[in-house]
Amino acid sequence: MSRLPTIDSSNASAAAKVLLDQTQAQLGRVPNLYRTMANSPAGLEGYLLFRGALVRGELKPLLREQLALIVAEENHCTYCVSAHTFRGQKMGLSADELEANRRGEAADAKTAAALRFARSVVRDRGSVSEEEFAAVRTAGWSDSEIAEIVAHVALNTYSNIFNHVAQPTLDFPLVEAGQHA
Repeated sequence: MSRLPTIDSSNASAAAKVLLDQTQAQLGRVPNLYRTMANSPAGLEGYLLFRGALVRGELKPLLREQLALIVAEENHCTYCVSAHTFRGQKMGLSADELEANRRGEAADAKTAAALRFARSVVRDRGSVSEEEFAAVRTAGWSDSEIAEIVAHVALNTYSNIFNHVAQPTLDFPLVEAGQHA
């Protein structure tokens, strides 16, 4: 059971209602993560604005999903591992690739380098070694893309931490986190 109430358009403040309605229009549904974040319209708006900015960034949608998955795995966030496994499947990732992504691996070497770098950013709270930084750059990621990878780590860490605190009811097929961290 969620520690924070689940807010929907019928019981939301005016500010939260606008955000929930926007989410419904964009995603076709409002996941419980967003419904619990709506307890703070400012917190939900900040999350949505950060997410919206990154959606317009350089990284492709599939990589953004893979980054969300490795960050959730590292942060032991079952809600987000479940959600991003579900979304990754919808985007065409196989069960084997999803498992590999959770370990910081990928069939594509450049993607694998980005996932390993993101994992290091999470594990080391940003204090990555010169070797780890050089590895992601050598794999072909530009400075702009590296900065954006870090931004995705930050965005997803926020949702992971929020889920740990709020414990929203899982509304995706269950995938236990922490199996590969």
